Amino acid sequence: MKSVVIEQPGKLVIEERPLPEPSAGEVRVKVRLAGICGSDSHIYRGHNPFARYPRVIGHEFFGVIDAVGEGVDAKRLGERVSVDPVISCGHCYPCSVGKPNVCTSLVVLGVHRDGGFSEYAVVPAQNAWTIPDAIPDRHAVMVEPFTIAANVTAQAAPQEQDVALIYGAGPMGLVTVQALKGVYKVKRVIVVDRIEERLAMARRSGADWTINNGERPLADALAEAGVKPTLIVDAACHPSILQEAITLASPAARIVLMGFSSEPSQIVQQGITGKELSIFSSRLNAHKFPVVIDWLAKGAIDPEKLITHTFDYHHVTDAIELFEKDQRQCCKVLLTFGQ
Repeated sequence: MKSVVIEQPGKLVIEERPLPEPSAGEVRVKVRLAGICGSDSHIYRGHNPFARYPRVIGHEFFGVIDAVGEGVDAKRLGERVSVDPVISCGHCYPCSVGKPNVCTSLVVLGVHRDGGFSEYAVVPAQNAWTIPDAIPDRHAVMVEPFTIAANVTAQAAPQEQDVALIYGAGPMGLVTVQALKGVYKVKRVIVVDRIEERLAMARRSGADWTINNGERPLADALAEAGVKPTLIVDAACHPSILQEAITLASPAARIVLMGFSSEPSQIVQQGITGKELSIFSSRLNAHKFPVVIDWLAKGAIDPEKLITHTFDYHHVTDAIELFEKDQRQCCKVLLTFGQ
């Protein structure tokens, strides 16, 4: 089989590898589609501190089960599945409180263990989630990105009366827009970014108001409209954003950090306690695959609004470079691995 391998930072090869056999409790997935994420790019460029090389990247992937290991029901052969990349121990403290996404021995497919940019991938059977026939392949491969929004919203508990502000109209900001509007019916969702084309994508995803903070300060725009956000989601993660969010937030608001920066943020504690703000962080997903599959089945979200490009996996280098360089026209890039 062919696999996309990052041998070392900056060196990507398409390598012939032996067809893997599933061990007990595992299934083998014949991959059909995989999505490119910023973390794949970071591993390729050597900017992901968790990655070990060589590595088959890819943690957003979909395919069909074509082999099962011992203890797995043979009836699963032929199932269309989307794969949860989060592998956890199930018994440490985080796992015991429902946070397997920060398991003390966390393994993420495509980061710590070979992932889905391959013609075949072996994964734990419990991580392969069955996709209903009514959900097309192109939407099934997008389950994992939407689980990020599902994880954020599960913590922040959006309400219809919220005034939500999302920093960043990249893929993670856009899936959050769709979750807030399509699932939680939040009446007002505001998105701020510096790229007009990305703001247009946000409007197509349901944003009610978009602000280009490269043209005018966000604080001025909100003040002129008399708006105090009650729910703020940081999907851009620049070190300066947290303090601005604290300043702009309504009393009793919630702030959620979706990603991370290695640079320190300087904040004034008085702004947090004076308003009794709640600050959450979110990493990966905690058992959110069935949640998102249900969203898709009900038509509450539309992955098609995010998919802008599709490449055959042989052109993966071109696909990653486009993803990295064209932030105006490119949002979600899919790789095809055959049927």
